[in-house]
Amino acid sequence: MLPIRSLAIALLLACLSPLASAQTAQPAIEKQMTPEQFKAAGLDKLSADELAHLNAWLGRTLETQTAKASAETKQRIEHENRGFLTFNSEEPITGHIAGDFHGFDKGRTYTLDNGQVWQQIDDAQLPGIRLTNPDVRIKPALMGNTWFMRVSHYNTQAQVKRIK
Repeated sequence: MLPIRSLAIALLLACLSPLASAQTAQPAIEKQMTPEQFKAAGLDKLSADELAHLNAWLGRTLETQTAKASAETKQRIEHENRGFLTFNSEEPITGHIAGDFHGFDKGRTYTLDNGQVWQQIDDAQLPGIRLTNPDVRIKPALMGNTWFMRVSHYNTQAQVKRIK
């Protein structure tokens, strides 16, 4: 399921920019309204030059709003899905483990206060540790979709993958 979700997100992000450009080529306002609506709005009183200026303004406004919505959507999708994909960002994910932390051990899951759930996939160990709501820093590796978690001020890191 994860690869399908990741592929869907990547495809959505790839489509955002072309979609924004395609939507800005909107038809003139007089083509979008029925003649009755056009007249009821008083637009029939505009000169051809005034109508052209109105259409140009509407086009720029739509282009600006579409670009803004596209950028906000892209940023939100990237933020919500960091860990499933890196999105070419070297910024770590920071937060706290919700509840108690009993050290690293292969197969353990760690739930963060932001709702993300990560699972340890390597053999790293940090035995004998008991912390409540410790700081956590999860950073991507330089290559691939590999992530490493460090807890509080300990130098031991564990390889993890995001599962939720």
